[in-house]
Amino acid sequence: MWPRATGACLALLTALSVGAAVPPPLPAEHLGLAKLGAASPHWVWVFDESNNNETDMRLYLYDGDAHRQLGQIDTGFWPGVAMSPDGRTTAVATTYFSRGSHGTRTDVLELTDNSTLSITGEIVLPARHAQTIPLHNAAFSGDGRLVYVTNLSPATSYSVVDLSTKAVVAEIDTDGCVLVIPSGPRRVSSLCENGRLLTVTLDQTGHEASRKVSAPFFNVDKDPIFIQGEPTSNGIVFVSFLGDVYGVDLSGAEPAFAPVWPTMTAAERGKWRPGGAQVVTLHRKSGRLYLQVHKGGDGTHKVTGDEVWVYDTASHKRVARWPIDVKKHGGVQAVKVSQDDKPLLFVLTEASDLLVLDAMTGQSLYAEPKLGQSSWYLLNP
Repeated sequence: MWPRATGACLALLTALSVGAAVPPPLPAEHLGLAKLGAASPHWVWVFDESNNNETDMRLYLYDGDAHRQLGQIDTGFWPGVAMSPDGRTTAVATTYFSRGSHGTRTDVLELTDNSTLSITGEIVLPARHAQTIPLHNAAFSGDGRLVYVTNLSPATSYSVVDLSTKAVVAEIDTDGCVLVIPSGPRRVSSLCENGRLLTVTLDQTGHEASRKVSAPFFNVDKDPIFIQGEPTSNGIVFVSFLGDVYGVDLSGAEPAFAPVWPTMTAAERGKWRPGGAQVVTLHRKSGRLYLQVHKGGDGTHKVTGDEVWVYDTASHKRVARWPIDVKKHGGVQAVKVSQDDKPLLFVLTEASDLLVLDAMTGQSLYAEPKLGQSSWYLLNP
């Protein structure tokens, strides 16, 4: 019975296959490259430190309006990151080892087209790029022709890279000072361990023409500042461990220092403090300064915040206090505000959640959970 039934089924299948049309082959697939189009002021870069894999750090590009990740840039081992003045290029100064975490070291400056997130060029650097936080570790000159890359070997310096010739043209000894804070087409300031600023003026070839060292503008023993300063319309603003604000005008040949003003009342001082990885951000047009704070004593400058306090920099008055749900999202690690007329405040937490707030009202607009493995810093394109 079974052989006869099997034979009948095979005969039926054969008849059906002879009469059925053979489908055409599937068309060949070709990989393409989509373009992002014009950058939005509500895009933000999220730096993922990736504690689980420090040799493979990333930058995620996130759209604060569409609430989605647009792409990423791989950034190697502890990079310095800088955006070009025209917003078209991201420069990443980073390190690679031939065996992943060890072996022959190669430092490079990688240039990425921000419209495609594709690497367009690479320039080999001296193997002493500073492997530290990405803020003020690399920077473009005001005209976009040069890139400055901080070095630490442990001697301090910075390399000057000429993008027109794709070469390192000079190395500037900073005599114990660190960071690259550009001003104008050919000036760079660095923060010194004694509370001063070193300002070096370069010639058109990128070599040192002159240098000046300022008087101390903060007391490193009594109240040091966070080095994660925020750009202003004419320079940079720093915040101290106790919450004092130090404005620096870098528009002239020498830095000019604004009067220091406190963010804390006498009752709050020393009890509430800034803390975290990226403590301050500034909306330049409105003059609103955003500071993440927590309750804590001495030595808590790395503790994440549980509130964001908002200040009017003209009157030096606090205008708002916005609590963060730390039980749900974790403490505040970093803050960054967009620079348009309807700004968004991006709040990055220690759980790697990215919160999107209306920067004028504090209204919560969206919460993106777990963007990255261990995200620490925020950068605008």
